[in-house]
Amino acid sequence: MRYSDNDRESDQVEDRRGEDTSGMGPRGGMSFPIPLGGGGMSITTLVVVGVICLMLGINPLTLLTGGGIEIPNMPRPEQTQRRNTQDVPGMPRQPRVASQNDEMSKFVRHVLADTEDVWEQVFKNARRTYEKPKLVIFSNATRTECGLGQSAMGPFYCPLDRTVYIDLSFYEELKRRFHAPGDFAQAYVIAHEVGHHVQTLLGISDKVMALRQKASSQAAANQLQVRMELQADCFAGVWANLNDQVKSRLEPGDVEKGLAAAAAIGDDTLQRQSTGRVVPESFTHGSSAQRVGWFKKGLDTGRTQACDTFNSSDP
Repeated sequence: MRYSDNDRESDQVEDRRGEDTSGMGPRGGMSFPIPLGGGGMSITTLVVVGVICLMLGINPLTLLTGGGIEIPNMPRPEQTQRRNTQDVPGMPRQPRVASQNDEMSKFVRHVLADTEDVWEQVFKNARRTYEKPKLVIFSNATRTECGLGQSAMGPFYCPLDRTVYIDLSFYEELKRRFHAPGDFAQAYVIAHEVGHHVQTLLGISDKVMALRQKASSQAAANQLQVRMELQADCFAGVWANLNDQVKSRLEPGDVEKGLAAAAAIGDDTLQRQSTGRVVPESFTHGSSAQRVGWFKKGLDTGRTQACDTFNSSDP
């Protein structure tokens, strides 16, 4: 992707890398409406759900967030975290590391700024107001209004604080384990999570949550979640199309890298790598073919209206 030092960086990024995570535990805390039917779930209800999950020892991120990608065999925070010197009697407390300005965090700020510019214009065209999401860069674990966020979850979006969370080590996993390198693959991941933010602003997330509660089975509830994830993939494709029209960001090979990333994190691919077998009824994000197909539909059309996964006979 084409970025320079003169390109705008978002001011909505918080860098928490180097934050002390010792003793950290969970903290309590949308031109294009797409009809889903039924009512919505309020933020208050979501908070109640989160509290109940915490009381039962369940991480509410698995129910409340959008796009958390559980990576099989990825080291969890407790496996990688070193003991902080502030836990050693007599040792001085370590200062929190200040916001870092390395190339990767700059890239994240560039991409988030581009999502802001595109979605602000799309919402304006629809006579709506786009509220910018925040994005938190963290390492190992961090507190969110949806519970404790962990690296092993992969990038995720919390609707309760309207924030995207990402441990940049996920990009190394994407490149090394899933053979999906490249900056556009990395941008796709952010655009997907911002797609969940768009769904929250449009009220789609609340409607899906309500429908999932009424589902006749876990498999039926999973299918609704799959359609939501595929719509976020499609929104990511719409963003890439509109962003390139205005700013000419794409370079030769970028689209292929984005498609490779979408394929790499399909449920069937992840299940096959983890257990050697595929269980479609347990899918929560969609197969590799589905993720590629919907991302490409958004990319090819540049129209949010093309992203109605909920009324598609075959997502």
